[in-house]
Amino acid sequence: MTLDQRHLDAAVLARMYADAHDAGRRIAAEEKIDVAWNKIWRIQPFPFHPHLIDLGDEAVRETCGDSPRLPSGPLHDAAEVCRAGVPTVMLFVQSLRGISHNKIEDTKEEHIALSVRALDRLASKTMAWIVERA
Repeated sequence: MTLDQRHLDAAVLARMYADAHDAGRRIAAEEKIDVAWNKIWRIQPFPFHPHLIDLGDEAVRETCGDSPRLPSGPLHDAAEVCRAGVPTVMLFVQSLRGISHNKIEDTKEEHIALSVRALDRLASKTMAWIVERA
């Protein structure tokens, strides 16, 4: 079994992990089974840039009319960019059946087209923001 825990606050994430450990030990004792924990991977939470989040929100609303926000932080490449101090944000595209990072992940073509338009708007807004700051 794998456990993937995510939170934007490192202290909350640590409490979640401790709670999972406690629950695992308790359930193992009740069921008279063994439990062992092995950390596969861990990364500290890195927040996205607040202004870029707002620009992304604007770009998506202008493109789609609605912009649901996901509490997410960067992982993989984006985390390293964030760690280097580069303002970072990501746009997410809806996956069919809510499945992502899996071989059966799929997205409607019209959602892909909308995401490209939203990304183009975000890129334009970001370039204008950079010029304003220069």
